[in-house]
Amino acid sequence: MSKKNVFKDKKVLVVGMGRSGIAAADALMDQEAEICLQDSKEDCVSGELMKKYEEYGAKCCFGCIPDDLDTYDAVVISPGVPKELGFVRQAVSSGAELLGELELAYRIGKGNYVAITGTNGKTTTTTLVGEIFRASGRKTEIVGNIGTAVASKAIDATDEEWLITETSSFQLDTIRDFRPKVSAILNLAPDHLDRHKTYENYIAAKARIFENQTKEDFLILNHDDEETMKLAKASNAVVIPFSRVLELEIGAYVKDGKIVIRDLTEKMHEVCEVSELLIPGTHNLENALAAVAVSFFAGIGTDVIAGVLRTFKGVEHRIEDCGMVNGVKYVNDSKGTNPDAAIKAIQAMKENIILIAGGYDKGSDFTEFVNMFRGRVKHVFLIGKTAVKIKDTAEKQGFTETTIVKDMDACVSEAARIAKEGDVVLLSPACASWDMYQSYEKRGEHFKACVEELKK
Repeated sequence: MSKKNVFKDKKVLVVGMGRSGIAAADALMDQEAEICLQDSKEDCVSGELMKKYEEYGAKCCFGCIPDDLDTYDAVVISPGVPKELGFVRQAVSSGAELLGELELAYRIGKGNYVAITGTNGKTTTTTLVGEIFRASGRKTEIVGNIGTAVASKAIDATDEEWLITETSSFQLDTIRDFRPKVSAILNLAPDHLDRHKTYENYIAAKARIFENQTKEDFLILNHDDEETMKLAKASNAVVIPFSRVLELEIGAYVKDGKIVIRDLTEKMHEVCEVSELLIPGTHNLENALAAVAVSFFAGIGTDVIAGVLRTFKGVEHRIEDCGMVNGVKYVNDSKGTNPDAAIKAIQAMKENIILIAGGYDKGSDFTEFVNMFRGRVKHVFLIGKTAVKIKDTAEKQGFTETTIVKDMDACVSEAARIAKEGDVVLLSPACASWDMYQSYEKRGEHFKACVEELKK
């Protein structure tokens, strides 16, 4: 058995029955823990799952709060659940340990962790690293914030397995022992301020990715991002930088149009031509450099790395080409859930842009985002709770070509009506999806369905 049976007979409260909560519940049942499952929604799980929990003997508090909060050994909260919730704080003050599903997974399973975080580029870089590891012949799972709960794979992991893990600030905020062999912080920009309250708190949560690393581990940092490189001095791991614009003594960078990497002896190894990358934009070049550094210092050869870089076409919902209709290109960047990500998408486009933006308000400032419109964006269609906020910001900056519409169908229909041959209609919301959709994936799927209707 690969699992570490550390929760046997422990009394554990699982809060939030989304993807990670369900995985946590499964893992704790496998551990033979005594569990209570809580969610604010009464109908949060399927009938099949409810039957499984009842057969196991789990206590289910769906739509209510447990009445025995002073009796738990641990509380496992989902990433979407604030740790400041009153009943969570009550359980913790009574002696329960607070942890998230990532920490739970680390404790119960084996395997080797690569952890990747940052404000933007996490999903692309995590997927790319995972593909490189698989191409090298290593048994690999791509997990975490990318969509597959870590616990669902960690519970059966072996000593030889690699878990390539996308980690969010919410997940990192509840770790204690989690220690990746290689960690990476891709970049930092204000995000999730509705939850973290300040940019400093957000950075501190991200920095927890390396807090348990030692000199035997590696920390990959973006040399071109000032806030990211400031964290280097706080790390005990071997810091490996990557840069799109500077030549480095150690790390991954660009030289004469080639991606190269210098090892710890400062010997340079060529990887591939920058022009061979299939993923567009300077931000994706940074993602590729980060993936090269992670993979190389995890012991993978440059030939394997290059082979994957030359064939990797990116991930769904991140600057995803949805085809042409009447000479107009449609691009799905629903993963652009903050202003900085949307700015990068706009910069990656060469055509005149008709932009679709707006959504859930995470407390972002949109000034820099709307300043990027000048000379690039012809018109902006806005939806969601932030529509008025973005429109007002744009008008204060002198950009008046904005229209608020009711939904995605109207956005795509109106964009198609005013688009001219050679234009690009870009969905890059600069906001989360939660005011109108269950996830950014659902939002992107709706956009693509609307585009498909245009093709008929």
